[in-house]
Amino acid sequence: MNDDVQAAIDAALAGHTTINLEIYYWWCTGLMIAIHAGFLAYEMGASRSKHALASGVKNILAFAFMIPTFFAFGWWIYLSGYNWPFGADGIDLMAWDFEGAAAGVPWSENMGPNLQDQASGVFWAAFTLFACTTASIYSGAVIERIKLSAFIFTAVLLGSVVWILGASWGWHPSGWMVLQWGYRDVAASGVVHTIAGFFALGILIPLGPRIGKYNADGSANDLRGHNMPLTVTGLMMIIIGFFGFLGACLIYDPGNQWVNIYGIPSNLSAFVFNTLMGMAGGIIGCYFITRDPFWMMSGALGGIFAVAAGLDLYYPPLAFLIGFIGGLIIPVGAKLIEKMGIDDAVSAVAVHGFCGVWGLLAVGIFCAGYPGVGDIPAISFMGQLKGAGVMILIGFVPALIIGILLRVFGLLRVRNEVELMGLDEAEIPSQSYPEFARWEEATAGDRYDRPSRPRYDGPRGDGPRGDAPRRDAPVLRDRVERQEMDRNDPDRVPPVPPRRPS
Repeated sequence: MNDDVQAAIDAALAGHTTINLEIYYWWCTGLMIAIHAGFLAYEMGASRSKHALASGVKNILAFAFMIPTFFAFGWWIYLSGYNWPFGADGIDLMAWDFEGAAAGVPWSENMGPNLQDQASGVFWAAFTLFACTTASIYSGAVIERIKLSAFIFTAVLLGSVVWILGASWGWHPSGWMVLQWGYRDVAASGVVHTIAGFFALGILIPLGPRIGKYNADGSANDLRGHNMPLTVTGLMMIIIGFFGFLGACLIYDPGNQWVNIYGIPSNLSAFVFNTLMGMAGGIIGCYFITRDPFWMMSGALGGIFAVAAGLDLYYPPLAFLIGFIGGLIIPVGAKLIEKMGIDDAVSAVAVHGFCGVWGLLAVGIFCAGYPGVGDIPAISFMGQLKGAGVMILIGFVPALIIGILLRVFGLLRVRNEVELMGLDEAEIPSQSYPEFARWEEATAGDRYDRPSRPRYDGPRGDGPRGDAPRRDAPVLRDRVERQEMDRNDPDRVPPVPPRRPS
């Protein structure tokens, strides 16, 4: 009788640990949704008010379209494409694992409610949220001028095809980059951030800059977003969500030591030490250069991405140093991109692309010789360097080709008059700030690219802090003087601007 009771207890505990696996990835996925809430707030705040809602709608629709497309074919690509385009004898365009990927087709018994399978659903969900993250990374770079249809198409291409194929090569334990080069990218510096950052760059080149970004002499204007507090809050929410993202990069093994994506023993303690140290280093690195809260919070993200590839291997002070260097890279890289005539509205290329590459190279520099498991070679600098090159190319090349084709057919960018009017007015049946609509219409026709309420600069055109005169100071001064005359003339009633249609 005692043996029967003990057997029942053992069976119950075994089932309990299996259920814990489901619970763990369930909450990792839930936390990852905070990433998209953060990107939503971040990009809306980084947009000028006339584009704010359109920027938010892009994020919402990318999230919605990614889920069914990743269910339809994204998960199958990950399970089948790890050896493509190479076969046993070299290049083989048919080197897909059709048999091993049978569990990833939409009609498989693993792709739905199944009491005997407590892993496929939560793993699919985690990877789906990874795919959504790539789309959100790309989204911010192209705000204020891309067509909504073009964005959705390219976002699905990135998240459900391009990114997941790169993940199959560099994240799958049987991926050809892993087995041939010893490529190591534990928490996705390359397979998420580098790919998404350089995909954004590939689209930005044919998309072109926003109207008003560059002057005739090639100098750049700072087209600031309308709500910096919302942007900074959104960035903090992204950091919260990334704790779910990073946690989902571990393989939960009930009753045994957890392992990373490559089968090397690890745990959450290693992850959290280096995540926090890298984040702090990134903030301080950006603070040293800019003192700007936008860059400081961007540096927090960049620091996390810089340490992500070797998150379970670094000594925490080393993670701080790597994150600090990432924080220095971001504003310098963003300025370089701007000088090249490329208008990256939120510096996604620098934050994700450049810091992702630095994260891959840092593993090769500081962890070379660390052994792999089974047939996986030891870490090497050349393996990481070649891997970074592959991640750059798989993100950049498809995006550039698709972006050029969309531009040729007039499908990539909105018309100039729509951009000047604001994408909200053209695409969104709502207003972001309806209480300011009357003021915006009353001041229409001044500088279309001024994101905030104009100020009166005084009779000499000098700023209130003694700064240089603004170029539009005479225009503002004349308008303010006309308003003062209207208020002092009892016989003149100023016209009321028409209301926008509801």
